[in-house]
Amino acid sequence: MSHFAKIDDGIVTTVIVAEQGFVDTLEGTWVQTSYNTRGGAHTLGGTPLRKNYAGVDYIYDSVRDAFYVPKPHNSWVLDDTTCLWEAPIAYPYDGKTYTWDEDLYQSDSAKGWVETE
Repeated sequence: MSHFAKIDDGIVTTVIVAEQGFVDTLEGTWVQTSYNTRGGAHTLGGTPLRKNYAGVDYIYDSVRDAFYVPKPHNSWVLDDTTCLWEAPIAYPYDGKTYTWDEDLYQSDSAKGWVETE
């Protein structure tokens, strides 16, 4: 069995587990996705499929042949290799938890990550 995403106007509306033969009988556009693919890599060492596992409301980019989440913030940029969004400032990996504050970044481009409790 494989995972398949139904695509409507470039947006994933449904993800199912099914055999290819069953999917071939369905209406609409269905694209296979791999549960083990993230950031263009296969988590178990296999062959990655379409950059990321599809989820409802994800974007399917037929030019890149990739799934990715909608843009989370205006300042973030899509990495073409991984199809993951990247903040303009690297996440501070210091053992603390942070969230992105777009308004803070817009007012001071040296800042953007805010520590959360």
